[in-house]
Amino acid sequence: MKRCFIFAAGSFYGLRERPASGDLVIAADAGYQICLREGIAPDLLLGDFDSMEPPADFVQVRRLPVEKDDTDTLAALRAGLERKFDTFYIYGGTGGKRLDHTLANLQSLLFLRRRGARGFLYDDDFVWTAVENEALTVPRTVEWGLFSAFCLGDRAEGVDEEGFQYPLKDAVLTPEFPLGVSNHVLEPEARITVRKGALAVGWELPPLD
Repeated sequence: MKRCFIFAAGSFYGLRERPASGDLVIAADAGYQICLREGIAPDLLLGDFDSMEPPADFVQVRRLPVEKDDTDTLAALRAGLERKFDTFYIYGGTGGKRLDHTLANLQSLLFLRRRGARGFLYDDDFVWTAVENEALTVPRTVEWGLFSAFCLGDRAEGVDEEGFQYPLKDAVLTPEFPLGVSNHVLEPEARITVRKGALAVGWELPPLD
C-alpha cells in the first residue's frame, strides 16, 4: 500500500492519521493552509491559486490554469496516480461553501477506483469511499454507527448489506431513490456488496479528542 495524503481547501475536521516516511503529501491550493496548521510539509503544492498565492520560498509548485476540466483536488489525485500511489486520504474535500466540490470529490472516489486505487474522503466524523463490482468490509468504529450507500450511476444491482440494522439482499439501488441512507452497523464487521454497478459508501467514525 502506497499512501498519498491530499489536503484540499474545504472544511477540515481533524487528522485521522499523520503522514509517515514514504507517504506523498499534496496540498491543493488553499489546502496548504491546513498543512501549515498541522505542521505537515507537503511534497507538492498545486492549483490555480484562486484562493491563495503560493509562498515564494516553496519550490515544488505546479500552477494550473483557472480554466480547466479538473478541479484542483482531481489534479492532485492525478499527480498521486502518476507516482503509482494506490491509497488516497483526502482531507478538506467536503463542507465549506461549495456543495458542488463535495459532490465532485465523491465522484472522484470512483475515478480512483476505476484506476486500481482507493480513496477515503474524510468528512465530520465520517469517511466515504467508492465500491464497484466488489465487496467491502466495514468496521464498526462507533456503537450504533451510521452507514449510508448511494448509487453512482444509473443503477447498482445485486446489492447485499450484511451486519446492518436494515439488511439488503440482491437489492437494486438507483439515483432517484435514496434507499441506502441512514443504516446502522450492528456487527463488529459489516459487509457491503455490489455485483454490478458502483456505490458511494460512508460510515461514522469515533469523535477525535
